[in-house]
Amino acid sequence: MAWIYLIFAGLFEIGWPVGLKMAQEDNTRITGILVAIAFMSVSGFLLWLAQKQIPLGTSYAVWTGIGAAGTFLVGVIFYGDPTSLARYLGIVLIIAGVATLKLAH
Repeated sequence: MAWIYLIFAGLFEIGWPVGLKMAQEDNTRITGILVAIAFMSVSGFLLWLAQKQIPLGTSYAVWTGIGAAGTFLVGVIFYGDPTSLARYLGIVLIIAGVATLKLAH
């Protein structure tokens, strides 16, 4: 169950940078801040639950890895963030590192 908590914590980790991006626009500032706070809270709580059974270093690396890769993809798909082969390679390396931590456990 701890790994399920951790995966969802990582997915919710994607939401708070999106909320902060939304908050940069005048017409969505308050909504964006509220979205960021809500996603941060849920993400942190789920990480806390996961860390009851998953080592600290592993859980944190997986949590930030999912958040970083997911936020990168959301930025590319919805916000027109720049892409390049090197940027995609970086995401692949993050995912490979997360997978290695899981398999090495």
